[in-house]
Amino acid sequence: MNPLTRRKLTTIALNTAGVVVFLAAVFPVYWMVATAFKSNNQIFTTDFIPFPTEPTLDHVERVFDKGVAGNSIWVYLKNSVIVAVVTVTIGAVFSLLAATAVARFRFKGRVPFLILLLVAQMVPAEALLIPLFLNLQRLGLYDQLFGLVVVNVGLTLPFGIWMLRTFVAAVPKELEEAAWIDGASRFTTFWKVLFPLVAPGLVATSIFSFITTWNEFIFAFTLMRESTGYTMPVAVQFFFGQRGTDWGGIMATSTLMTIPVIIFFLLVQRRMVSGLVAGAVKG
Repeated sequence: MNPLTRRKLTTIALNTAGVVVFLAAVFPVYWMVATAFKSNNQIFTTDFIPFPTEPTLDHVERVFDKGVAGNSIWVYLKNSVIVAVVTVTIGAVFSLLAATAVARFRFKGRVPFLILLLVAQMVPAEALLIPLFLNLQRLGLYDQLFGLVVVNVGLTLPFGIWMLRTFVAAVPKELEEAAWIDGASRFTTFWKVLFPLVAPGLVATSIFSFITTWNEFIFAFTLMRESTGYTMPVAVQFFFGQRGTDWGGIMATSTLMTIPVIIFFLLVQRRMVSGLVAGAVKG
């Protein structure tokens, strides 16, 4: 077999494998959306129905009209948006500042701090549930959305600092020194030189923080007492009952849950692309 033929076969095999992986990743999402618009007869049938032959909005309308657990679905969606957006904002600020300090300065306790970040990511979140519950009670943050924000920031912050540290360390110090020589202050250097170059890493950590917070269930369910404080993942579990499972409601609510995630990703994707080229253009 000549090298050209071997190269073509390798390309075909890789493309085929890529298509298979793509379909395997997309199929659950497609099935969720398709099931949300199927009738109950099509959902509970033993036949394989790849798409709704008789599409209906009954499940979507029921979720919006009747709500979940006596509350409007917009209550849960609002709580999820507030917790996720505030967590991402606070986490991004503290992650960037901490990563810059760790990457640019040498101080006592720097190495133990980095090791502590790794250890914090190894601890199961469930093991922290009782201590966090007791601490939030003492601080008066139990059954408060801000308390849930504090918990989620603490859960996502170690990963954000560790990941951003590599982005900050990859930026040559000479760029900052050149800005200082030109008369730029430390803040101007940080904002005009360092920040555009680490923006892709900040976007990546923000995506991770948003998805982690948006899908978090155990803390949102345990640390909130009133149902009006629950988030979307908690709302989904109300469709599981002793009399059966409302799969149509689950799929409709889950489809609604994915829309803000897609919107967030589309918004930050542009920032990621602009951040990749921001430091390469002299202006």
